[in-house]
Amino acid sequence: MRLDKYICDALGVTRKEAGQIIRSREVYVDGEMQRQPAAKVTAEQQIEWQNREINLFGPRYYMLNKPDGYVCSNEDPTNPTVFMLMDEISQEKLHIAGRLDVDTTGLVLITDDGQWSHRITSPKHKCEKTYRVWLAEPIADDYIARFAAGIQLKSEEKLTKPAQLIIIDETQCLLTIHEGKYHQVKRMFAAVGNKVEGLHRESIGSVILDDELDVGEYRELTAEEVAAF
Repeated sequence: MRLDKYICDALGVTRKEAGQIIRSREVYVDGEMQRQPAAKVTAEQQIEWQNREINLFGPRYYMLNKPDGYVCSNEDPTNPTVFMLMDEISQEKLHIAGRLDVDTTGLVLITDDGQWSHRITSPKHKCEKTYRVWLAEPIADDYIARFAAGIQLKSEEKLTKPAQLIIIDETQCLLTIHEGKYHQVKRMFAAVGNKVEGLHRESIGSVILDDELDVGEYRELTAEEVAAF
């Protein structure tokens, strides 16, 4: 992580203010004065300002606009992971609150707060997720009713929970589900004889993917977004 970002996160200042603090000759990294805002630092290093140590503290919450081709895991032997898109201290302590498939894009929530992520992923909380879906075949007239009634997935004993489908055009729709079964959206459409060609998560609960985030970008959640869960 860059030193100026570390200072921003630790002290709650702007990037410009962090640069001014660093150039003031009062920031020391492992006992040596550091005046370069772009200097790389790690969580293991001792960083001091005005003769006191400064640390990152408290739980962290982020949203990321996931690109196609990235996996939602901390490590993967064959694919790049979403954590390669981030520049944070102690990234190994972060985890995904609701993973996406490698070819699915859109909203990913990332945190080091296990209780918070449990409220998103646990089936008992019924946290809704909305996806934009592009299909290979036209949407049949009965899809809305069938999805609302629950879909019988292959190798599953029970129907899926009722889902809400909004038709956008002949092969595009929005689907809101309230659970997170393995490849659920793809399997639901396969069960009605269609194939998902593209899948993009737009929201989790009341948290909507920030339309100012370019693909591959991320930002911290606001206090209101964190409190939504």
